[in-house]
Amino acid sequence: MKRQNSIPVFFSVLLLTIGCKNANDTNSWAMLPFTKIDSVNPILSPGVGEFLCPLLKTKVKWEEKDVFNPAATVRHDTVFLLYRAEDVIGKFAGTSRIGLAFSLDGIHFKRRTEPVLFPDEDFMKEYEWEGGIEDPRIIEREDGLYILTYTAYDGKIARLCVATSADLIHWTKQGLVLNGKYKDQWSKSGAIVGKRVGEKIIATKLEGKYWMYFGDTDLFIANSEDLIHWQPVEDNARLPDGQGNLKSVLKPRPGYFDSRLVESGPYGLITDQGVLLLYNGMNGDTAIAKGAYCAGQALFDLNDPTRLINRLEKNFLRPDKNYETLGQVNQVCFIEGMVHFKETWYLYYGTADSQIAVAALKK
Repeated sequence: MKRQNSIPVFFSVLLLTIGCKNANDTNSWAMLPFTKIDSVNPILSPGVGEFLCPLLKTKVKWEEKDVFNPAATVRHDTVFLLYRAEDVIGKFAGTSRIGLAFSLDGIHFKRRTEPVLFPDEDFMKEYEWEGGIEDPRIIEREDGLYILTYTAYDGKIARLCVATSADLIHWTKQGLVLNGKYKDQWSKSGAIVGKRVGEKIIATKLEGKYWMYFGDTDLFIANSEDLIHWQPVEDNARLPDGQGNLKSVLKPRPGYFDSRLVESGPYGLITDQGVLLLYNGMNGDTAIAKGAYCAGQALFDLNDPTRLINRLEKNFLRPDKNYETLGQVNQVCFIEGMVHFKETWYLYYGTADSQIAVAALKK
């Protein structure tokens, strides 16, 4: 986030129902309520792992500063988190790399000692060094290939990228999502649309194409034939900065929890009522801490994924615990990973850009 231009009895008793307009079914399309699992949160904190950085040519404690903003997927009856981790030596508040943790219950995680995706001596070095690789989101292709969107940060511009893997450990970088006139335009946070098949989230075509929501100001949208090469959907109106004409599909709302920006969450989930997108918003609501990052939900048309058809009036997840309100960036709950595992939805989120927590929904 930081870069800017039956539920078990140990669950928190605080049910986050504040996303509903009222107690009736007007928001039946939304996923509510999520419950923070306070007995174990935060579930992941900075670690002691080391690896030999191929660019620095020395061993680096790659996750000793902060861990946050994870993607999540289920593979072989195990939940995997691909999380952003920072060291303390990078000149841009630490270089970011992607680590891998795993859990048999969705709550208690063990991690690999080395990162699985990081800046290297490769064709992406100019975009990834030395800010690093940030904020992954993941979905599975029908044939089992994992598609990861991530942000490359060179210290000046954030660029949305794609990587692929068959095993979640060995990754192939596929390059930038935006090219041509958009190549040097700030872009990040790619949430691909898919459907739940058992405990997997499978990328799924709508109207003959794959779709991806992205952005951290407004939300924009792109489509693809193969999940690797993407074409942004354009509008006739130009952006205020004159850098293009990307079509905005979700905008900030003055006076709301998402008044300063909106940014994609885990993925777009196909439901009977539409494409459900959980997203992040930066606050302008005076009832919440200034600048707080909270989570919202929006619904888009299945026949036209660019068309917004519903949106929660209030956030459904917001910072109210010490580990969410105090850290590298205060007042942050930032959602990026979600799985359906053992009859429960688990939502993983970064807290204060410092640690990782989980909330759950039995549905």
